[in-house]
Amino acid sequence: MLVEMDADGSHAPEQLQRLLDAVDAGADLAIGSRYVAGGTVRNWPWRRLVLSKTANTYSRLALGIGIHDITAGYRAYRREALEAIDLDGVDSKGYCFQIDLTWRTVSNGFVVTEVPITFTERELGVSKMSGSNIREALVKVARWGIEGRLSRSDHARARPDIARPGAGGSRVSRADVTE
Repeated sequence: MLVEMDADGSHAPEQLQRLLDAVDAGADLAIGSRYVAGGTVRNWPWRRLVLSKTANTYSRLALGIGIHDITAGYRAYRREALEAIDLDGVDSKGYCFQIDLTWRTVSNGFVVTEVPITFTERELGVSKMSGSNIREALVKVARWGIEGRLSRSDHARARPDIARPGAGGSRVSRADVTE
């Protein structure tokens, strides 16, 4: 298992066991989510919260997957999932990296689960959010969404079950990707 978390005090180590438990229960990627029931954000400026929620909504709709906090950086990956993903093909920088890895995880048929966490504004350092991070995410997410829909159309002709509407919420797999 591989765990990712921010080292600036935003992610509480006390919440890590929830992510580990989710992977033990069958998830290939457990995301510590601010935006599912029970998840919260503390002490974030309202502009940053709006930007984050907008980015997550845009990504969810463009990619057609029911993940509410695809930009989150508190995660636990099953080793086998990471080994199966083309990590050498990941060229995203900034926050788009989180979206890229999640999209690759779902696209490769792995199960993603969101676990509620409390996210607290950083205690140390400064945000690395920039206009170039936002532009990168807008362009790449749109491209992945279009490519994914074209790919799913091809698969749907051969296997209608691939294109069925997703269950949404907190557990997503390739079969849950929507048109």
